Amino acid sequence: MIWLTIILMTLVVFISRYLFLEPRLPLRLGPRTTQFLSYAAPAILTAIATPIVFLPEGELALQVSNPYLISAILAIGLAYLTRHVLFTTVVSMGVFFVLHSWGAHTVGPQLF
Repeated sequence: MIWLTIILMTLVVFISRYLFLEPRLPLRLGPRTTQFLSYAAPAILTAIATPIVFLPEGELALQVSNPYLISAILAIGLAYLTRHVLFTTVVSMGVFFVLHSWGAHTVGPQLF
């Protein structure tokens, strides 16, 4: 049963990607659908990142000592100002690792 599920899910993913990415197929999305789908990736990333940023240990953490929150605010600001994805990612991750390691040494042992 597990193998059947894996094979069927593989077919569903492949067929759905093939239909939209193969240039020789006559299937085209309208401009409204394309605009609607352009919001999908940011919405999914927000849904994944929000609990990590605001609930790093299972409870609401809005303190200045929360490295996830500080790095997320920095990433939002850098993305808005520079519009450079790689620069924003590298700098915000670097700040996160520095804050996280500094917090682990000053506050006590951390789980992560």
